Amino acid sequence: MSEGQPLKVLVTGAGGQLGAALSATAPDSTELCALRRDDCDISDPAAVEAVLEAQMPQLVINAAAYTAVDRAEDEPDAAFAANAEAPGLLARACAARGIRFFHVSTDFVFDGSRSAPYPVDAVTAPLGVYGESKRAGEQAVLESRANALILRTGWVYSHDGQNFMRTMLRLHGSHDHISVVSDQVGTPTDAFSLAAALWAAAAHPALTGIYHWSDAGVCSWYDFAQAIGEEAIAMGLLQKMAVVTPIRTEDYPTPASRPAYSVLDKTLSWRDFELQPTHWRSQLRAVLTRLKETDHG
Repeated sequence: MSEGQPLKVLVTGAGGQLGAALSATAPDSTELCALRRDDCDISDPAAVEAVLEAQMPQLVINAAAYTAVDRAEDEPDAAFAANAEAPGLLARACAARGIRFFHVSTDFVFDGSRSAPYPVDAVTAPLGVYGESKRAGEQAVLESRANALILRTGWVYSHDGQNFMRTMLRLHGSHDHISVVSDQVGTPTDAFSLAAALWAAAAHPALTGIYHWSDAGVCSWYDFAQAIGEEAIAMGLLQKMAVVTPIRTEDYPTPASRPAYSVLDKTLSWRDFELQPTHWRSQLRAVLTRLKETDHG
């Protein structure tokens, strides 16, 4: 990139939480092309070739994914097409043109058997189809020979879209009691925080390989649900909150198994991205503020 010239960036999955956050937070020094699913089928080689030739980006950020964890158990072909085959196709197409490639992966590539944060080189052992498909996507990207960076994250949510925070807000407002799993531990991640990490990585052209990012701190889904109610009350988004009862995973069976512990070690990202995460509860307030401004602004 020439001095003073904008960095041309193509983002896939622009209709999702992360894609929208990337678009909203793109630095002034970027020229952004944000593609939704209808704009380009990233599982179609001809479509990918055409859009790369037309746009000639210097960086592609793949924010597209199949994220329905439970439904993936019944739709493995769809999960692998979106999470493994499409990223591999994109990465190979980028490699052929010397385009830098970013891919977003997940904490679900781990089995949750640890009790300390997972480093980037920890052994992967997905528990279900979603995690298996995302790990296959990582492997496809790594084998593509692209100038690639893979960023694993987890528990992503935003002020819009379908996510745990918005579901809990609805349940707090409509129920007196709700039960939430307390023996699955991780870290909520604001989509805008994740976008900031990707933009920070983009500013360091030499970075490649696997990195981890989430907001700071640790909590269970029960802790997160409780905090959502408390913060929403404090901000006037709710008039009341439900009593939240902690339950065990076995009391709330789901089609897909989930890791009991999926906290990610982010020290490598802190150093290389030159960016420090904010505690998840502070970011929750930021997300709720965006929601309030969107609904009432």
